[in-house]
Amino acid sequence: MAQSRLEKIGTIFTRVQGLLRGGAMKAEDKPIWYDVYAAFPPKLEPRFDRPASDIPVRNIFYAEDVVRAKLHKQNKPHETISLFDNKRATHSQQFLQIYEQLKSQGALDDQRIYETALDLFAEQRKQTRTDVAEENQLAGDSEPEEPSKSTLLSDFQEAGEQQLQQQQTTPGKEKKESTPAINIQSLFKD
Repeated sequence: MAQSRLEKIGTIFTRVQGLLRGGAMKAEDKPIWYDVYAAFPPKLEPRFDRPASDIPVRNIFYAEDVVRAKLHKQNKPHETISLFDNKRATHSQQFLQIYEQLKSQGALDDQRIYETALDLFAEQRKQTRTDVAEENQLAGDSEPEEPSKSTLLSDFQEAGEQQLQQQQTTPGKEKKESTPAINIQSLFKD
């Protein structure tokens, strides 16, 4: 009986089908893919002993991938990227925008375009740093922050603040268990 659990005996579809017929699995517990597979079976049954096809895997590269790889090889990225933040472009996206603008003008070769874009990008980052430093001084902050250098501690603090704001804006949901407050500064002492 233990032999029937091996992948060599039938396919996953036939095993689930047998479980459903025998009553070992209820109809409401069947996997989501089962009905789709039954309606649209594959041309070749996915068995363990079927030889693999000799189709070569094509490399999929976009035009900007080469430029991005060159940028990351020469200049290591030192930024923290939040996948939830769709508003802020990453450094590589900003660099690619500058690169594409220069390339659309078409007056230079690729190496000169890359070098010029790198210089313009460095100037743009320096300008944003000085703008933020001026805003912080006008607001009365004692120490200016660099926007491009995000530390792990500041990212945790921002996440904690966002979490508190979400908890305050959704009053209908009550906590079942009270979680102890974590002192982030004690975790990441410099």
